[in-house]
Amino acid sequence: MEQLQNLIGGELRGAVSGEWLDNIEPATGEVYSQIPRSNAADVNLAVAAAVKAFPQWSTLAFEERAACLRRWAAKVAEHAEALVHAESKDNGKPISLAKAVDIPRAQQNLEFFAGAIEHFASEAHIPADASHIHYTHRKPIGIVGCISPWNLPLYLFTWKIAPALAAGNCVIAKPSEITPFSAFMLSQWAEEAGIPKGVFNVIHGLGAEAGQAIVEHPQIKAISFTGGTSTGAHIARTTAPQFKKLSLELGGKNPAIVFADCDFDKALATTIRSSFANQGQICLCSSRILIEDSLYDRFKTALVEKVARMRVGDPAEQGTKMGAVVSRAHRDKILSNIDAAIKAGGEILCGGTVASPPNTRCNNGFFIQPTIIEGLGPSCEINQEEVFGPVITLQRFSNEKQAIELANDSQYGLAATIWTQDLSKAHRTAAAVDSGIAWINCWLVRDLRTPFGGVKSSGVGREGGFEALRFFTEPQNVCLPTQA
Repeated sequence: MEQLQNLIGGELRGAVSGEWLDNIEPATGEVYSQIPRSNAADVNLAVAAAVKAFPQWSTLAFEERAACLRRWAAKVAEHAEALVHAESKDNGKPISLAKAVDIPRAQQNLEFFAGAIEHFASEAHIPADASHIHYTHRKPIGIVGCISPWNLPLYLFTWKIAPALAAGNCVIAKPSEITPFSAFMLSQWAEEAGIPKGVFNVIHGLGAEAGQAIVEHPQIKAISFTGGTSTGAHIARTTAPQFKKLSLELGGKNPAIVFADCDFDKALATTIRSSFANQGQICLCSSRILIEDSLYDRFKTALVEKVARMRVGDPAEQGTKMGAVVSRAHRDKILSNIDAAIKAGGEILCGGTVASPPNTRCNNGFFIQPTIIEGLGPSCEINQEEVFGPVITLQRFSNEKQAIELANDSQYGLAATIWTQDLSKAHRTAAAVDSGIAWINCWLVRDLRTPFGGVKSSGVGREGGFEALRFFTEPQNVCLPTQA
């Protein structure tokens, strides 16, 4: 059984405690590797290594830091097939999804921020009388903590570490203990990419132990976290007395607003994708489908017909579109959400139970049928709380105003999808919806230059493009007179 290792000061090593955690394959329910059960002792070693490496890395020419990221991206491309299989096995996602989305995006993240740092320029301000010049000097923060989630493991891991490193920081990174494998693979190639020892450190372990130690450490000056809203709130409370910089990308309860004048076929096909991609385990997935009255019955019938035909299968097989959810605990949580919806009076239109793929290899895996529920109002638990699984609800609306009210009736505000061929209505609705992202007649179209994040309980701050580089630097205003 393979034992993954931490990367601390350029050395691959187990936890100081000598303890290990089991890593389980979601499709089979079986242990197939182990990770170090790290704690504060390991974090202390990583911080010490980062402190030692920071002076060299922070003063290295940005072109050289960019070159390191590009070499790292090349290693991802070189090992893409192995990463695809590792990501699918570790997460339970279809191998086709890992191949089309996760691993290419991880490579793109490294390449993008290599280019972004080369175009990240300081601002200068000269007053009308030209008596003084002001310019902004952006300095790397120092040691930063990057804590990434399990749903898009390498995709979101690189999304955090790439801008942090490009900006000249040293990184203490913690991947999810549920999906650690691809981050471990990436850590093995850091030295080959030319990243000096101690600049990039990876700590595996539990959130309450290793993650907490990262968040609490006084020499870690910023935390970038993606995960659940309750954990984000805990991080905010913990770091507030230390005045750390925070970027929190948290939960979502995203509405898809389907107006009667939509392109029916496109709205239907994309809503199925936006609802059930990665088994609904993407923070940007649609989970509340809001449909205009005059279209409701037709859209519901077509949606249920197509979703009922979806087959859950072994994620390792090329034709599988729906794989396993990430863990037994998460499967049970999703099923409890469905049971609560039934008790509240919801009607299951399809799905609602565990699934049994035909491959006997998966007899003990964590599979759930794609599920559609109707008949519940906006205030019920399943329309308010994030399920993060292959479960959607249907609600009616009669006009634009009501659609917006339903869309905004949530503590979350991450993303919304709007389906209409009326451009004016599309713009009005997008402006009125409380969300960090609004897609009109599309879904999950990303430009890495644009800001990413949510409002309300969906998070604090923005990632992506220059927003990420601004987060991972501290601005200093420098003023000098033009005359001696």
